[in-house]
Amino acid sequence: MSGTESSLQLSDYQLRTLEENFTKVSKHPDETTLMLIAAECGLSQEETQKWFELRNAKWRQAEGLPPQLGSVLD
Repeated sequence: MSGTESSLQLSDYQLRTLEENFTKVSKHPDETTLMLIAAECGLSQEETQKWFELRNAKWRQAEGLPPQLGSVLD
């Protein structure tokens, strides 16, 4: 995920908050949840959504799944 992190220049707090939400809340947050996470991190909703998309692809690759959500539910 270095591409996302370097382009967004995430602080340790932002990265920790995003990762905690990814693992504890949802890998696919709805619009309201994305808005709340973005506000907590001081990022735009679009930046937060992009981070989740890239993080999901990384997670799926680590799990040996295709990079895009398909018939296998994560």
